[in-house]
Amino acid sequence: MDGHALGCIYLYGVRARQLRHPVAVDGANHVGETVVSRDAFKDIKVLDLSQGVAAPHCGWLLAQYGAEVVKVEPPGGDWIRELGVKRDGKSAYAYSYNAGKRSVALDLKSPDGLALVQRIAARCDVVIESFRPGVASRLGVGYEDLAALNPSVIYLSVSGYGQRGPWSERPCTDTVAQAFSGLAGINVGTNGVPHKLDMTIIDAVTGLYAFQRVTTALYARRDTGEGAHLDVSLMASAAALQTPKILEFQMAGGPAPLLNSPAGSYRAADGWLAIALIKEADFRRLCEALELESLGADPRFDSFRARSENHSVLAESIQARMSAKTRDEWMEIFSAHEVLAHPIHDYGEWLEHPQVRGAQATAGLPGADGVQMPRVPGLDEGFDVTPAVGEHSRQTLAALGLPSEEIDRLVALGVVVCGREIE
Repeated sequence: MDGHALGCIYLYGVRARQLRHPVAVDGANHVGETVVSRDAFKDIKVLDLSQGVAAPHCGWLLAQYGAEVVKVEPPGGDWIRELGVKRDGKSAYAYSYNAGKRSVALDLKSPDGLALVQRIAARCDVVIESFRPGVASRLGVGYEDLAALNPSVIYLSVSGYGQRGPWSERPCTDTVAQAFSGLAGINVGTNGVPHKLDMTIIDAVTGLYAFQRVTTALYARRDTGEGAHLDVSLMASAAALQTPKILEFQMAGGPAPLLNSPAGSYRAADGWLAIALIKEADFRRLCEALELESLGADPRFDSFRARSENHSVLAESIQARMSAKTRDEWMEIFSAHEVLAHPIHDYGEWLEHPQVRGAQATAGLPGADGVQMPRVPGLDEGFDVTPAVGEHSRQTLAALGLPSEEIDRLVALGVVVCGREIE
């Protein structure tokens, strides 16, 4: 990010493996499930200079696999700490993307603060930043600056539109990326209005693509010994996510037909269900389940393309029938006819579902009583503490070799800010 990132910043977290809290869920042992080692990156050191969701998500994933991650944030904390609902002083987004990292407070604009950050970077395998292009170099922590100190560093830059091009320095958020990429344009409500998804989907996916780029770069470095500057953007990630839709648009010479019409959301007497179709036979089974066999014989609906062209009429007929029964009643009928459908859950229903609690292994979050968190697929149920801002300043600087008197001097000057320390 930019702006307030030019002021004082904090490095935070604690080595992920030291903070891990293994949790048993509903007595389930996940028999037969193979879990990936959470120590896969135990020897990897990461400096995370980023804020928000996308780049911190990458750093968080590295921490989940055992990397030692040091994160940098401004005096008031990464702005994501104040985003959305909070529990015990931490937001759900901070829990989701910044757990398991080491915390130190530094004023990056001061010579002393910059020197400390560069000392940390010199011993790291990976550096992550999400400033607008050009800002990191102006601060003295650009790729050229840090590669001069550490030639083998894997340096990840996450931005809105990429490091080059006429829009490279423009600001971009998840909502803007959804609009720019066309994702909002294909998510059209029944009122004809395009809608963004009410979650930071592009940010989250960008973090996943960034994690993939970092891990493959680390793998390549084993043979070459060379570092790399990785460029991952919200723009490119949004496009990659929507590859088949973008191809379809070009193949069709414009907006493609609706996918597998009349698949979609329908209101039952007591709530919503989603109906899915994959093959032509699925439509015939749906018509039988709804006791609307006449729709199956109507030439307007004899193929996916025809149904797409006449979707509004078809959906209206289905909706009129769906209103007559409850979700449970329809699910019993649909199951008997092998129709792909499911009630549309809220998160409370999802959390209480026996398949989720028994197999997907959500686990209680340390420091957030009663809050459940999904685990990374393939990993065990352990979760890391999300540190307070500046929680590990003194101990991390001491590990760099700074004597206590020097740390005290930097604190007195405002170069270093110490938060609550771990005993």
